[in-house]
Amino acid sequence: MKRSEINRYLEEALEFWEGLGFKMPPYVRYTVDDWKRDAAVCREIFDLQIGWDVTAFGSDDFLKCGLTLYTLRNGMADSLLYTKPYAEKIMMVRENQMTPRHFHWRKREDIINRGGGNLVIELYKADPGKNGICGGSFPVSVNGMARSMDTGDKLILTPGESVTMEHCHAHKFYGEAGSGAVMVGEVSMVNNDENDNCFIDRNIRFVPVVEDEEPKYILACEYKQLVRQNK
Repeated sequence: MKRSEINRYLEEALEFWEGLGFKMPPYVRYTVDDWKRDAAVCREIFDLQIGWDVTAFGSDDFLKCGLTLYTLRNGMADSLLYTKPYAEKIMMVRENQMTPRHFHWRKREDIINRGGGNLVIELYKADPGKNGICGGSFPVSVNGMARSMDTGDKLILTPGESVTMEHCHAHKFYGEAGSGAVMVGEVSMVNNDENDNCFIDRNIRFVPVVEDEEPKYILACEYKQLVRQNK
């Protein structure tokens, strides 16, 4: 992705979330220089990659296959330093903008429609041991209520609704056409995007950045490269 695209999508997400009354952390608009200034007290933020994330999952069309998100809080599994057992994210999901099929080997999560349009989630019964999809029905908790679904079924979450994703729940999601962009929340066990995502169709989680302009706000995965080596 081009840096100019990333800069634009971050600003659009901020405008969208704030327009729905969602308040972001005070450092959400930190520049590289701001991070360098405060680096000595930001070890937790850097180590747990709290902050911005934009990906096109290896596609060449972010608006069709992509996601803008912000990790608000996180812990680290089996860590004595970061013992927080939970994580939280906020996302902007556009109409028909797909996050590809995936599941997590370790993380359980609640996906929540926090406002805006409707969120479509396609659910699949996964076999984590074989890193693939298997057929059949399976139980799902929607708004805390038990429901049975079949592989490939669609679940539509309206604002305020949520679903719990277990290890065996592979899923892809996108904003419902005609309903507008969706503010999606995620409350989960600790998040590890480097080692706990299994993309069924072999999508790429982190994509290279083409530096066609200066970064406005850096991505969480760039702290080590752009801040820590220069502190």
